[in-house]
Amino acid sequence: MLALGDRLPNFRVDLSRLDQTAQLVIDTTRTAYPSLDVPFHSRWRHFDIDGFDYWHELDQAMAWPSTAERSRTAFDLAIVSVLLDAGAGPSWRYRYPVSGETIGRSEGLALASLVMFRDCEFSMWPSRPLRVDGSVLADFPEAKLVRGFQVSGDNPLQGVTGRVDLMRRLGRTVLAAPEIFGRNDTPRPGGLFDHLVALAQNRTLAAPVILSELLTHLGPIWPSRLTLGGVPLGDCWNHGALITNDETNGLVPLHKLSQWLSYSLIEPLQWAGIEVTDIDGLTGLAEYRNGGLFIDTGVLSLRDPAGLQREHTVDSELVVEWRALTVALLDRLADVVRARLKMDRQTLPLARILQGGTWTAGRNIAKKMRPNGGPPLKIVSDGTVF
Repeated sequence: MLALGDRLPNFRVDLSRLDQTAQLVIDTTRTAYPSLDVPFHSRWRHFDIDGFDYWHELDQAMAWPSTAERSRTAFDLAIVSVLLDAGAGPSWRYRYPVSGETIGRSEGLALASLVMFRDCEFSMWPSRPLRVDGSVLADFPEAKLVRGFQVSGDNPLQGVTGRVDLMRRLGRTVLAAPEIFGRNDTPRPGGLFDHLVALAQNRTLAAPVILSELLTHLGPIWPSRLTLGGVPLGDCWNHGALITNDETNGLVPLHKLSQWLSYSLIEPLQWAGIEVTDIDGLTGLAEYRNGGLFIDTGVLSLRDPAGLQREHTVDSELVVEWRALTVALLDRLADVVRARLKMDRQTLPLARILQGGTWTAGRNIAKKMRPNGGPPLKIVSDGTVF
């Protein structure tokens, strides 16, 4: 309502441009998925690079002892890989040792984490490389991440220290809650699979429950920014225009990585025979591809165009406002896309629109508008948000 009333300090919203943005998303989706059989937007899509699925290669090579162990392993990989996925910056590239192919951004980060996973960098058992152990993460050396992600002066990666700290916090959090992460094994992030299965009713679990459990049990991993009642709030920020009459006054919860991780855990649960419902109960992702799409198509514009030239920290009011508007506009955009395609929330949930979709359209238009393909706003990343 603040945006529609033109009462926000940093951005204006032009909903008349939403139709053309929706058409761009539809055209992008039809190009990638002509039958409109679109998968969920999740980490698993980033392991599929130029038609070769690196996770599928590992999966097919394994003689899994059980379906549950396969899903625990997938949880291990997804959790670590998503948490290492904050924006790499325009210069960083990963060179795959086998083929020599170089890949940047999200796909490069995904492949780097997968190779480290495959090469036993997260496991305490040399004979069991495809696992992540809390004890290894708790003391994770920065040098190991630098080596695994091929970071150098000529190949800089944004937020290395923040990523390493996130891994260590994850390890300590997992070790401190064996009742959640160690029900059927020594404590590991993948132990969350068993916890979620135990919450399923008649082998059915609602997607918002996944997010709730992630926020509850992985909450301590996030750097201490804002707290409420002594609880760190993670990806939640202040904005002066949001006024309430309770202790949430000014708070804007976004939880981008947690929500994306929720999307990424749906498929491993499905592989184990768990039906995941209410997938549209999760929100869109407040990240720079979706947000960039709205700026680059003119749905959003800065009141002060000079802001496009300045750098902004993730806690700045301008970035918080941009991200919150992104989430709200994704819902409106999804309604237009579904109406034009004559589909509904069941057949085309937001998770598929993101994949089809807004994320790719945001990337494509960024490449056309800026030489490095980066977002329209210059963000100072600490490796834990974007």
